[in-house]
Amino acid sequence: MHDLATAVDPFTFRLSIFVLAVFVGYYVVWSVTPALHTPLMSVTNAISSVIVVGALLAVGVPLAVNDNGPLWARMFGFVALIFASINIFGGFLVTSRMLAMYQKKKK
Repeated sequence: MHDLATAVDPFTFRLSIFVLAVFVGYYVVWSVTPALHTPLMSVTNAISSVIVVGALLAVGVPLAVNDNGPLWARMFGFVALIFASINIFGGFLVTSRMLAMYQKKKK
């Protein structure tokens, strides 16, 4: 039974899961009705905030305990922190613009 578990290369297995997640995410997002775009943006901001927490852990924990861990992990954590922060800021900007469309115009 153990031989069957190691028959597939772990990289190939993870890559196939990633490709499937991309296709499922694409079809889920594009099938959302326009009325649900604002809640969808809020959920994406929440997911990005979880990524920010993970990136802060990847960057900060090795520095706090004086660990000489791999530098590439800290660099990827920093890049993830920057990209997730941009995503959160852009998501809030788009959400506020979408909510402004539903407000009455001031004369």
